[in-house]
Amino acid sequence: MFDPHRLIILDADGTTVDAFKAINMAFKAHNMNIGDIQRFQDRRKIFKYIGGLKEMPINLRKQLKEKQRSALINTLTEIYREQARLFDGMGWLINRLVTQPDLRVGMITRNITIEPEKTLRKLYRRNGVDDSGLDFLIHLPLRKQKLTAFQAIRESLKVNPARAYATGDEKCDYVAAVGTGMHPFMVSFGFESYRRLTKKIGVPAVLISRQPHELKQRILHALDLS
Repeated sequence: MFDPHRLIILDADGTTVDAFKAINMAFKAHNMNIGDIQRFQDRRKIFKYIGGLKEMPINLRKQLKEKQRSALINTLTEIYREQARLFDGMGWLINRLVTQPDLRVGMITRNITIEPEKTLRKLYRRNGVDDSGLDFLIHLPLRKQKLTAFQAIRESLKVNPARAYATGDEKCDYVAAVGTGMHPFMVSFGFESYRRLTKKIGVPAVLISRQPHELKQRILHALDLS
């Protein structure tokens, strides 16, 4: 038996938060370079953070020791909490969504900062978001499957899959949404490019927003909001 409300799961890094700029700032603070956004998007998994052939030797040397990695994470945490920004319109959108009494709104993140849930709440509040309106904000360790997490959230809230939505910028977001019967709102301005999403991952082009304002419009239209 389903409850009458709807559900939207928001992705943090790369979908609502401009994570690339924050990561780039952290690397530069430690005299490292990860290249431009296009090259960053084209790399796979851990290679995003060690750069291409040009940047890899220096970046590897600076990340080999635990002390150096810890220093980088500390810097990234500080940047997220004090400087990182949301993509244009995302703060307004979140605040609009949480005012809907029939809509459950929450976030799942794989953020690698220190105390990631605390970090993200501070970031969102600094950017004018009323995080107290969120129904959940969950940090998911890298070893945990997003699909399992999506399923658990939807079932715990007793939401009909046909009334559930999820946003994301990576393959795991798309797989988790489709695998749990949710409609996926995918974006190509985060960790994956439009080309990779469509050609390598198999995301239908009609599901992808290329700009933040397009994502905002799609969500508002789907939820019959303005």
